[in-house]
Amino acid sequence: MVLEPPRRLVRALAEDPGADDAAAWLDRLPELAEAAAHHHGVRVERLLQPGGRSGVILLVRRADDTPAVLKLAPPHARPAAEAAALARWGGLGACRLLATFVAGTEDGAEEDAGHGAAPEDSTRCGATALASERGLLLERLRPEISLSSLPQAKAMLEAAETVRRLWVPVADESPYETLAARTERQAARMRETAAPLVLPLVENALAVRRDLLADATRPDAERVLLHGVFRQAKVLAGERLPWLAVGPEPVIGERAYDVARLVRDRLEDLVASDGGASAARRRVAKLADALDLDRDRVQGWSHFRATAAGVAALAAGRRQEGETLLEFAAWL
Repeated sequence: MVLEPPRRLVRALAEDPGADDAAAWLDRLPELAEAAAHHHGVRVERLLQPGGRSGVILLVRRADDTPAVLKLAPPHARPAAEAAALARWGGLGACRLLATFVAGTEDGAEEDAGHGAAPEDSTRCGATALASERGLLLERLRPEISLSSLPQAKAMLEAAETVRRLWVPVADESPYETLAARTERQAARMRETAAPLVLPLVENALAVRRDLLADATRPDAERVLLHGVFRQAKVLAGERLPWLAVGPEPVIGERAYDVARLVRDRLEDLVASDGGASAARRRVAKLADALDLDRDRVQGWSHFRATAAGVAALAAGRRQEGETLLEFAAWL
């Protein structure tokens, strides 16, 4: 199979310091795609362009000619965790996982998805490798129509209703990252790559994170399954439901963290408008109130995540994007 990885994906993997397996995975991509299509018994129609930043999306047909999506991602993207989260949601608020594997079995036998079982710690590495090799077979939505195509007020309303459905309690951390672990990686990268000029903003973001995580250690603190990278572009039009989330990077933590990325959707419009700072704070307040969240915690996580994203963008040479993100972070 001839398969040229999308430029967006290649660029994103090159910028990701954790993607040390990316080059080898990209070299094997045609072979992996052919093997995964054979394993799932699907016929490849075409590669979705421009695609995502963490994996390859192939539009496929199953044996009965129903449309589906085959997603391939490198091991560092934790595809087994994505599969476990989609199975846990069972199609409520997110696209359906059509088939999954049983980690730890001799042949990785496929079974119907939807049971929500997560691999045990002892088989987590094997599950990740297996999911990366075989890919995830997913419900096909309408990739050309996301919430980003709606007017802002309507998009935010639909986004809030969608993300609310994803917040389900979890009894076991495996195979999901904790919020403390994920944000520690982000914090470490900020410390390593931040330019002297932005260090005061970075130090403030790190202090905000420490305060938020200190509260999160209380016995009554929230521990729910989060999408992880939820935003308007991650919600696509569907057939069985109007809007469904895709592409989670699941994490266990508090709901305010999940809203913190959504807050800065269409950031360019905010920055270009008069009174951008007050408009940003109003958006935080509206989303927090709509989802029954603490405004200060939503604002705190929004500040931390925007700072981390801004520093990463500057380190990758995307100056305009980085400066816009850091301006937004400073408003909060």
